[in-house]
Amino acid sequence: MENTTADILILGYGPAGVSAALYGLRAGLDVLLVGKDGGALLKAHAIQNYYGLEKPLTGEELMKVGKKQALELGAKIVEDEVIDLMFDGTGFVAKGLVGDYHGRVCIMATGAARKKHPLPGMAEMEGHGVSYCAVCDSFFYRGKNVAVLGSGEYALHETQELLQVVSSVTLLTNGAEPTAPFPDKVRIDKRHLQGLVGEGSFQGVHYEDGTEENFDGLFVALGSANATDLALKAGAAFDQGKLVLDENLQTTLPGLYAAGDCTGGILQVSVAVGEGAKAGLAAIKYLRESR
Repeated sequence: MENTTADILILGYGPAGVSAALYGLRAGLDVLLVGKDGGALLKAHAIQNYYGLEKPLTGEELMKVGKKQALELGAKIVEDEVIDLMFDGTGFVAKGLVGDYHGRVCIMATGAARKKHPLPGMAEMEGHGVSYCAVCDSFFYRGKNVAVLGSGEYALHETQELLQVVSSVTLLTNGAEPTAPFPDKVRIDKRHLQGLVGEGSFQGVHYEDGTEENFDGLFVALGSANATDLALKAGAAFDQGKLVLDENLQTTLPGLYAAGDCTGGILQVSVAVGEGAKAGLAAIKYLRESR
């Protein structure tokens, strides 16, 4: 398993992540970028509204140019899916499927948060039986029966956390085939879901076949962990579902920053690049002042 340490750990190598990296590298710092893919940028057919382009580029072409620029300045780029983030007293540790990655500071540039599953009642029950962080909330379900909504590696990670304290875990795939090796002790239910059961607080799920099943809690782990998930695990504060950031894009955890689409607002390459620069400069200042 790869174990890498850097001055600045950046999660995501899209426009925000690479922009932050360029500033860190030019300041003489070690920079490590860890990302799964190019995210929404890869879906862009033609980018024409970005300063300095002689001709339109696809999102994939722009991402390749950015990564090449960072590599030529000395950045290290690792392709891995990060599933956990924590502060160990001296810096931040991001746990991936391939290895663990350490940084004295960390900049989250993972792109926009994924859409939450549109099951009726889910939004109303968040914090009342519906959770997005097993590390944060598993303590409250000691010896109880819970469900995990998901089917991939991120769902597996949350399941493994829960199995240490709960009585049982049922994986609800909502019709999808599991893409990760879940333990035999986990019951897998592939039936499609129609909604959640409960008045104000979660009590169970309602399947499309008309049946219901009771659970003490539901942990949502769809797709890959995003900045919101990772910041929750690290202990950063939220307000009305959004990351609390100061004027330098720093979270309530000193040394942990966010930049790009994951901060909300206008989802444009130009904005992501600007926020990456801002977070990168703030991280440089933080490191210099903490020596």
